[in-house]
Amino acid sequence: MGYLPFFSSEIYTLVLLPLFIFIARVLDVSLGTIRVIFISKGFKYLAPVVGFFEIVVWLLAIAQIFQHFTNIVYYVAYAGGFAIGTFVGIYLDNKLLIGTEIIRIITRKRASKLVEVLKSEGYGVTSTDAEGIEGQVKIIYVILDRHDLPNIIEIIKRYNAHAFYTVEDVRFVSERIFPHRRPWSKEQYLNLLKLHRKGK
Repeated sequence: MGYLPFFSSEIYTLVLLPLFIFIARVLDVSLGTIRVIFISKGFKYLAPVVGFFEIVVWLLAIAQIFQHFTNIVYYVAYAGGFAIGTFVGIYLDNKLLIGTEIIRIITRKRASKLVEVLKSEGYGVTSTDAEGIEGQVKIIYVILDRHDLPNIIEIIKRYNAHAFYTVEDVRFVSERIFPHRRPWSKEQYLNLLKLHRKGK
């Protein structure tokens, strides 16, 4: 019985409960974003697990809304959590760097050095001649793990700074050639928590 005055107090109803709804909404929207990412990347076993926890957290938040229809503070907390959760989900997507991508490089400059360096780094490279609006161009295709993208972009800027390139997600690859690397160390996993700067 001693807990009842606390749950009816202004601190609980106007501060703690809205904060709980806000945090729960941030979590469930973030999990929802990650779930969609896992689905798009083909992680068919991880996506349902994330979806389970996503809906559990959502039910906890929405239950509080249903119990307090008349208090606008809860609606603001719910909507604010959705907005911040969307941002957090995008941030986590940039941090996780999971999946496979294809980078398409188009250059008017001779690309023999760029192709040579990419091959020496262990990437599978396919190149072909093509005709652009301003004449002959070289098109280079590279399939890579997403966390290798900053390294590829650095190489492009170093050896062909004015090259045009696009990056697309790849859902499935039958065969691939990636650089040989040792298993990730503890330090590399911790680096995922650091801010990822694109193009560096």
